[in-house]
Amino acid sequence: MLSVVIVGGLHADARKAAVERLLADVPGSVVLHHDLATAAAGTVVRTIRDTSGILAAGEAPLVNDCACCALREDLVPELLRLADDGLTRLAVVELWDSVEPKAMAEVVTAGGLTVTGVITAVDPALVLPYLGNGDDLAERGLAAAATDQRTVADTFARQLEYAPVLAVADSEEADDEDRELLAQLHPTARQVPIGHGDPAGPERGARADAQPSARSPLAAAALAGFDVEAAAAAQHPACALLPAEADAHGVSTLVWHRCRPFHPERLYEALEDITCAAARSRGRFWLADKPDVLLHWDAAGGALCVESAGPWLASLPDAAWEMVPPVRRAAAAMDWHPEHGDCCQHLVFTSPALDRDGLERLLEHCLLTDTEYAAGRDAWKRLPPAFDTLLEV
Repeated sequence: MLSVVIVGGLHADARKAAVERLLADVPGSVVLHHDLATAAAGTVVRTIRDTSGILAAGEAPLVNDCACCALREDLVPELLRLADDGLTRLAVVELWDSVEPKAMAEVVTAGGLTVTGVITAVDPALVLPYLGNGDDLAERGLAAAATDQRTVADTFARQLEYAPVLAVADSEEADDEDRELLAQLHPTARQVPIGHGDPAGPERGARADAQPSARSPLAAAALAGFDVEAAAAAQHPACALLPAEADAHGVSTLVWHRCRPFHPERLYEALEDITCAAARSRGRFWLADKPDVLLHWDAAGGALCVESAGPWLASLPDAAWEMVPPVRRAAAAMDWHPEHGDCCQHLVFTSPALDRDGLERLLEHCLLTDTEYAAGRDAWKRLPPAFDTLLEV
């Protein structure tokens, strides 16, 4: 059976090194790569190679003027062909720079193939520069479609946080602060050094049941197994496994949890200061004028994305709970408040030189006062709807 590992990341040198390591260490492995840099010419260039070089190359036309859409439609047929040839044990899908692993893992799984690993390659010395880069991908020549409005920072953050395995480059420029930042941003990730090992890789057609080298923890991680549904659930703001409190090597993570809604106007006025207070912040929040709506907070590079993530469970009738995934119900139960249910503020801020006290004061100022809170939900709903434009209501 063909195993598929997805290797992505904006840190191209680290990504390529991780891919080469897997090629060298897993007998019967090939790399499938779609180069989206050629999209301006109307096509995506596909290559398949092993340790000996290029085995096949071709082009896929754009779909709806979207290079990423072309990749989605071309990827599964190529992987199925590799599965049928009987020679390939591991297909390493090396994603182009700005392609995010979540969508590709879901496409591959929906195509009936087995994703055994998702790996994001990272250079610790580049984590903060990329996380602080608010440039549009289009400005850097990294957009995957004409309508791509993502930034470098938010794309890098999603690549980093989705993968359960981080392939970490041995960077001479990285210091303890860089490594600590990486650890606090994704504390549940398994960090695997890319390593050096024997550069001579196995021949194509080598025994497909051969085991990866004992010197290669990266190869073992690529074949360890991956649960697409669990990975998607872990990204939902209602049940995401967010970082815990931490403070080391000049890097801090503040977990801010309150059971009182925000005043919409005061929060809106403070958005810039809150967003710029940390290199990365995320979580879920509760607005007084929209008391039944769970709102998602996602900030990186000085830019904030706010969107509705559906209703709080506390606002649903009992009969609707059966339609809610068990992981969502379990997450809500852990936070359940006797009066408000799962409605709460749960925001996490991670950054070097984080002003924890100042940030907490600012956040507290944005909550409803005792008098505003006591007025009740009907009064809350009449507060000025400051977020309507941002949420495109």
